[in-house]
Amino acid sequence: MTQLRTQDVVYFGEAHYTPPHIRAALRVLNQFEKEGRSPVLAMEMFSWDGQAGIDRYVRHEITDQDVFLKESRWKQNWGDRYDVYQPLVDFSYDHRLPLRALNPPLPLVRHVSKSGLANIGDDPEVQRWGMDETFPVEDPDYYRVLYEQITECHPGLTKEVYQKIYEASIFRDEGMSKTITDALKSRGSSSSIIVSYTGAGHIQYGQPIPKRVIRRWGKPLRQATVYLHPYNPQRSDDVQELLDERISDYLWLTPLGPNGPQPRCGG
Repeated sequence: MTQLRTQDVVYFGEAHYTPPHIRAALRVLNQFEKEGRSPVLAMEMFSWDGQAGIDRYVRHEITDQDVFLKESRWKQNWGDRYDVYQPLVDFSYDHRLPLRALNPPLPLVRHVSKSGLANIGDDPEVQRWGMDETFPVEDPDYYRVLYEQITECHPGLTKEVYQKIYEASIFRDEGMSKTITDALKSRGSSSSIIVSYTGAGHIQYGQPIPKRVIRRWGKPLRQATVYLHPYNPQRSDDVQELLDERISDYLWLTPLGPNGPQPRCGG
């Protein structure tokens, strides 16, 4: 906490649907709130087309959960097990703090995964959401990490399909970095801290989202990554491997979630 409280952005990377990871993030969020840091939580599980509903909910203009889930378009964009992620949403609701949807709308991501990045610039929906800008596509370090994981996690596909999945990953990470940068620009106080909560693949080696935020911000920025790892006693060597690889600034070991050990996919 001594180090994290000095940051502008803190990135948590989870294994999806792992309650101990959510509890870990909540420990930090609650401590930030006690210290007057007014944390702005940004979640991968929500998409931009649900932001209006999210804003209404955290302002208590909506109090019915079913109405909130409908207006935030939970089922259309994430779709499963809201109850697992509800404690994070409740934090923003209870403290009336901003909650940001990190992801571009799912139809846009599907469009990229089908057509590739080269063919989306004239799409009205892409323009509507401000994603028709030019952004770096070629990044050898990002490619080395992400492409290998995509092929491992989705075996048996063609090279063309792998490339389009990869480009959709670029699109999502670029979109999420846009959300975080916009949140930095609009935060009401320099004491406010942005807390990003995504799958661990989006923060590994500082590559997918953090590196893009630095590029977009364009000036010095204090940020730290926290890789949440479900510790499997039968695979204790995994911990040393993650440390040796410098997967993140901090490695936080938690108990296994109900789904047990999970593969290291792009998440």
